[in-house]
Amino acid sequence: MNVASMRRIDRWIGVPACALLTLVRRLDDLLLRRRPTSAPGKIAAIKLAEQGATVLAYPALKKARAQVGADNLYFVVFAENRFIVDLLDIVPPRNVIEIRTGNPLQTFIETLRAVWRMRREGIEATIDCEFFARSSAILSYMSGARTRVGFHAYFGEASYRGDLMTHRLSFNPFLHASQIFHLLVEAIGCPPERLPACDVEPPDGLTLPQITPTEQDLAAVRELLQEAVGRETLPPLVLLNANCGDLLPLRRWAPERYVELARRLLERYPDLAIVFTGAPDEAVEAASLVDQIASARCVSLAGRTSLPQLFALYCLAEVMVTNDSGPGHYSTVTPIDVISLFGPETPAVFGPRTPRSHVLWSGIACSPCVNAFNDRQSACTDNVCMTKISVDQVFELACRVYEARRQSR
Repeated sequence: MNVASMRRIDRWIGVPACALLTLVRRLDDLLLRRRPTSAPGKIAAIKLAEQGATVLAYPALKKARAQVGADNLYFVVFAENRFIVDLLDIVPPRNVIEIRTGNPLQTFIETLRAVWRMRREGIEATIDCEFFARSSAILSYMSGARTRVGFHAYFGEASYRGDLMTHRLSFNPFLHASQIFHLLVEAIGCPPERLPACDVEPPDGLTLPQITPTEQDLAAVRELLQEAVGRETLPPLVLLNANCGDLLPLRRWAPERYVELARRLLERYPDLAIVFTGAPDEAVEAASLVDQIASARCVSLAGRTSLPQLFALYCLAEVMVTNDSGPGHYSTVTPIDVISLFGPETPAVFGPRTPRSHVLWSGIACSPCVNAFNDRQSACTDNVCMTKISVDQVFELACRVYEARRQSR
């Protein structure tokens, strides 16, 4: 199911569902007077989509695991986004509750199964990591958890999703996403009547795990590369992730700029190879970019690697240039240096935060226009925020980063 369909369902079904469940919740509170669990034994984090953000949630999930133990930490996610949860190895695989989204009927049935599973497991607290999505708020309430932490639109500053949380927080757009997730976990121990005031100082740093690919995945990727570039000894690699199938087109840096960037890098460094990456549905356009570059040292592996092999590729490469998207976050758990191009969103909230992360953002007056308060939608039809990032800027930064890595060897 595509993003537009999910948004329509979330709006047209989610709004009345949240309103109805809010009435049920208030009657339930009035009649049964059930209080939130002060020290929950089982916690479920709900982060259905955009799993690049799950990487930023890693420290918060680690804190939640320290509170209840690995066996008592659960994660609810769309099936197609599960891989990053397993890769981070913070939640036991058996505790990952996935929802398949092939079509609306399947999504509905799978959602009911997820609710039943949470109730069967006896989840006592949920953490809604989806900021203002209605689907995750509904899941949180239907889970049966007595403690439900999430963001609330107090004065209509964000999408309506009822009053389903016991621990209601006010979304702070001046915090980085990693700090926001940390706040959600901290709020579990706060008296709900004191919120949204939360006397917690968000952490400044972001410590992420480093993923070590298997020898099997490394060998498979080396074989793919050797076949693609026609060399037994692999040259230094720079990856370009052009996001040919980006679900948020406003984030795209123009494909012709990736072509120019690749040509300039190949000319500057005669021993370098360029590799375009991407999902299977991006393979055709990625191949077209390679054809335009017309160099034996430029190849595409878009759609040709499994996800574990993609991480192995990150470990073999020197630098990656990417739009603001999932791969920019995934790669931060590998040794590669990443150059992320930001436009409609701000790196102050979603920028990768590691010493090997490098960000370019034009910072014009209308940017960011996509945020938690507008369901990450924008009326913009001209992403000047991305066109303001020139090939010269990206090329100079890529050269600087690449040469620094080579000199440090």
